[in-house]
Amino acid sequence: MKGLFRAGRVVILVSGAAACQKAQTAPLYEAVPVARRDIVVTASASGVVQPILTFIVKSKAWGEIIEMPVQTGDEVRKGQLLARIDPRIPQQNLAQAQAALDKARAQLETATAQLKRSEALYRSQSISETEYESSNLAHATASAAVVNAEAGLQTAKDAMEDTQVRAPITGSILELDAVLRTVISSPTLGGGTVILKMANLDTVQDSAMVAETDIGRVQPGLPVTITVDAFPNRSFDGTVLKIGPQAQIMQNVTSFPVFVNIPNPGHLLKPGMNTEVRIHTGRRDGVLAVPYAALRTPRDVASGAAVLGLDPQLVEQQIAAATAAAAPQRRAGDSTAHPTHSERPGDHAPTGGDSRSGTAGDSQDAERRRADRCRASAARPSVRPIAAFRWGRGGRGRRRGRERLAGRIWKQLYRVRAPRRQRHRGADQDGPVRSGLR
Repeated sequence: MKGLFRAGRVVILVSGAAACQKAQTAPLYEAVPVARRDIVVTASASGVVQPILTFIVKSKAWGEIIEMPVQTGDEVRKGQLLARIDPRIPQQNLAQAQAALDKARAQLETATAQLKRSEALYRSQSISETEYESSNLAHATASAAVVNAEAGLQTAKDAMEDTQVRAPITGSILELDAVLRTVISSPTLGGGTVILKMANLDTVQDSAMVAETDIGRVQPGLPVTITVDAFPNRSFDGTVLKIGPQAQIMQNVTSFPVFVNIPNPGHLLKPGMNTEVRIHTGRRDGVLAVPYAALRTPRDVASGAAVLGLDPQLVEQQIAAATAAAAPQRRAGDSTAHPTHSERPGDHAPTGGDSRSGTAGDSQDAERRRADRCRASAARPSVRPIAAFRWGRGGRGRRRGRERLAGRIWKQLYRVRAPRRQRHRGADQDGPVRSGLR
């Protein structure tokens, strides 16, 4: 058993050593060619997917819902039946309207026949003019009654059709606010009862909140890329529709709503999804560029040259020459990116694995300016200001104050000249101890 245990320990140690060797041999840099790439400048924001138009469906009829063949999430066509209301009362009203129309028509026939007889008698002067006018009035009244009855019948038919709630558009059922056997009210009585909500999701809208600093570069018609957590490996394309005129302040940050139209043929984007929006405010195609992770400061020239197998001194000379050539252009206000001698198509730049890209000229100019400031601060002597001393009232106090001030000045000068003393110590071993003052 001890032998087996030792053997197992040896196997574990060997496997652990192999893992360490693999971790140590992992490449720290990756050679990426300097090539022409398409650079896109974006303004990032977060938003929420929502329908362009949301329809709130109500019923003109009131009563009990006796049929509802749809559910939440169903795709419906325009004119498809959504719900059916109890039709008993509308059916009764329709029957009464039909009977009233039949009665009015019968009265009109009687009045028409009476008018014809009155005309014949009036020609033969058998009846007076007053009786003839009465026959005309009865005929006109019967005609008006027929028209009223026909309108009432049409109203009853419309009320009967209103008991069938149909889809106003082709779209999806977003929400059901009423269920089967629910008694709903008419819109004429307290606004009515909402039965369901639906919308067309073939094209959705994203309301993104863009920061005030980026809103000046955004305008209608710009392309937009949208990503959602539900589909991390897929992006959706859209277009800026309009910019909201009213700013919104949240946590002391001023933002403007930007509305983006997104085609959604497969209905993959659902209302309420949180999105990450990138508005393409600028684009350069075919520019000489390197990955952003490959940009380094002048202090990293030696390590980068070693990775690429170049001479560090030669690389420093090339960088210095490129900096001197670009200085007049920077003073003239030229913001065009110019590649350095080492940035030609086909060259390689060391990168730490970051996939972001940037133009070589602009990034190197910023890095050179930052490096110049670092060198200037490093060359500046670290002399702290000497605090003022308050002299004593007597001669002894003034003498003590002078001695303290002289001591502090001595220390400051010794601190500034100390590196020089360290350089000359090997050449002058017999010099005074305080060689910093030489």
